[in-house]
Amino acid sequence: MQTKNHFLLIDFLKVFAALLIILHHLSSYGQIAEDARTVLPELMTWLFEYGRYAVQIFLVMGGYLAAQSLTRTSNLKNLQTVLRIIFNRYLRLFAPYVIALIITIACAWVARFWVQDEFVGESETLSQFLAHLFFLQGILGLDSISAGVWYVAIDWQLYAILATVLGMFPTFRSVVWFLAVLCALSLLYFNRNADYENYFIYFIGSYGLGILAQLCKNYPDRLINRFARVVMGAIGMAIIVASFQEFWLRNILAYVVALVLILWGDWTYIDQWRDQKYLRPHKFVNAILWSSRRSYCAFLIHFAFILLANTLYIGWGMSRQHDGVMAIVLMCFSLVASWQAANYLYRWVEVPARRIKF
Repeated sequence: MQTKNHFLLIDFLKVFAALLIILHHLSSYGQIAEDARTVLPELMTWLFEYGRYAVQIFLVMGGYLAAQSLTRTSNLKNLQTVLRIIFNRYLRLFAPYVIALIITIACAWVARFWVQDEFVGESETLSQFLAHLFFLQGILGLDSISAGVWYVAIDWQLYAILATVLGMFPTFRSVVWFLAVLCALSLLYFNRNADYENYFIYFIGSYGLGILAQLCKNYPDRLINRFARVVMGAIGMAIIVASFQEFWLRNILAYVVALVLILWGDWTYIDQWRDQKYLRPHKFVNAILWSSRRSYCAFLIHFAFILLANTLYIGWGMSRQHDGVMAIVLMCFSLVASWQAANYLYRWVEVPARRIKF
């Protein structure tokens, strides 16, 4: 048996954030969301208002893991190496992404026979689909085919920018300075202007906090560690001062997640340790590891089941009775079905597609 380490906090946060985003979308779209609110008004309102903040967890972790990977990559000063890394990242995201898009398009086509709701949207066009394939739908101002796929485009932009920055600057001290400026500008200005939400600059603040968290703790040069900590402290002070003018919860949350990763991000567990029968929490750890590996696919595929759940709810006439209990049952069905579908998408598409790279 291989003794591969996994990071327990990272895996837990991935599962937690994915679940929260799925529940947020379930509480936001369609008739089942409206009727479920009559039974659980406080919970559904909380998920609708605050569930979207799970994106900050994804962003900070994305920066943390990207920095962990790219800082260990040799020959980043070579342009061909940087381009290869960026393109391989695109390939890594692409395969499950495009399959999930096709499934969502099919479910939306079925839903349009019964569901007359804005979130279903109009029939997809070829240009819209092609724009999604190249992560350009937001930049071109086209409607999104599925909820949440905008994040995949942003993730690729951020990863490409980080790889480019690491290849551009001669020293890591220069990289940290540049990241500090980008983070401050994003957190204090660009992140508060919706005109930039389709571009990396809107999200680089939270992503950059994850990068700095990685450099604070795991970069081999102690001088860089100390410098990154000073920068983290300065950004934290800037966020606190800016909060007196306008409280921005997502920036506070992103900073807290970065601090948590600095403290406990390297808490590892090993497959053999996980499988020891005498260890009581091994079932919980197994569930976290299983769900973590499939969280990206669950994030991609869940909107298709939201469409199907609303179609069943309206097609069977339950919407006319405003049956809140059945709406909650269908929401639970969507949640479970999303993870089961994610399991097959992970095993049949994501894992085999990892072999495709330059």
